[in-house]
Amino acid sequence: MKKINILKSNDDFNRIIKNYKPFKYKDYVLYVEWIKEGSYKFGFSVGKKIGNAVTRNKYKRRLKSIIDKKAYQKSFNCIIIVGKGILDRSYKEMEENLFKALEMIKITKEK
Repeated sequence: MKKINILKSNDDFNRIIKNYKPFKYKDYVLYVEWIKEGSYKFGFSVGKKIGNAVTRNKYKRRLKSIIDKKAYQKSFNCIIIVGKGILDRSYKEMEENLFKALEMIKITKEK
């Protein structure tokens, strides 16, 4: 995943979480902000309940590699918050669940 496609600003996270309705699917909570122009951006939040810093970064890396496998529409910002149930999932299950959630909110490109 390219650095230009990652949300890191705390202001962006607070604005999106405050102003948009969450979409919940299994271990994920997704917030989507549609913007007028620009490319897509993803932000990841893995809480301290998941584990120590090494574990949290491992799950962020996994999410980024899963996101790289699909093509997305332009002009949106998406925040993905991971729940504690993610610890019981294999990589394949994580991938299937995340793709299903992204398809349900209609941000993936049609084939």
